[in-house]
Amino acid sequence: MPDATDADGLTVGQVSARLGVTVRALHHWDEIGLARPSLRTAAGYRLYTAGDVERLHRIIVYRETGLGLDRIRAVLDDPGTDVPGALRAQRAQVAERIERLQQLDAGLERMIDAHERGLLLTSEQQAALFGPRWNPHWPAQARQRYGDTAQWRQYAERSASRGPEEWQAVADAVAGLDRALGDAMDAGVTPGSPEANRLVERHREVFASYFPLTRQMQVCLGRMYESDPGFAAHYDGIRAGLATWFRRIIDAGARAHGIDPDTASWQ
Repeated sequence: MPDATDADGLTVGQVSARLGVTVRALHHWDEIGLARPSLRTAAGYRLYTAGDVERLHRIIVYRETGLGLDRIRAVLDDPGTDVPGALRAQRAQVAERIERLQQLDAGLERMIDAHERGLLLTSEQQAALFGPRWNPHWPAQARQRYGDTAQWRQYAERSASRGPEEWQAVADAVAGLDRALGDAMDAGVTPGSPEANRLVERHREVFASYFPLTRQMQVCLGRMYESDPGFAAHYDGIRAGLATWFRRIIDAGARAHGIDPDTASWQ
């Protein structure tokens, strides 16, 4: 390695600052013989020439495309290497990564929307899926009420992965439960009876499409179904007095599992 004055080349620190690559990387490339400084000062300091810096530029460009150091060495030093072919192959891999990142970006956007809106359907889609009794303001009200809970996060994550077809299955299950509740009330099913308790369990199963529902949480929902004007109107629109009857069978089912409905909390 020829000797030189500092004016003949650039130090490792200067090259690092100029090219935006770490000193550690430059030392590593020197150690493996990928990019060695060509000059050395009388004091023993290594210096990079203009040609060395140009090679480093090329290494950085190839590295940013995703080529490994061994492949970069072949591209730079092996005359038999098909450089365009290597770059085309790398470009294909970059295109695949871009597609995956675009899919990830779209998924993140849906996740954000789901956390903020709850239901990723238009008002028209909601009406078509959930029927004329559905209130499109319910998702926003639910977010105001439960937006800081773990259950809302679970609901949002499930909502983000659902399209109209998946929600149609949920809507069908809910509608089927509503019909069963109305029919049971008409048939005189009493709270605490085996048939009433099966309906309470069915409600928990159907509701699990939103998030797992404990029995204490179910009691809280039963209270809301009866006291909230919107929910009460929904159930009483199916059968007069159904909101109160539904709350009563939920309470009776809770008592059968040792839960006092009067002290149940959202847990």
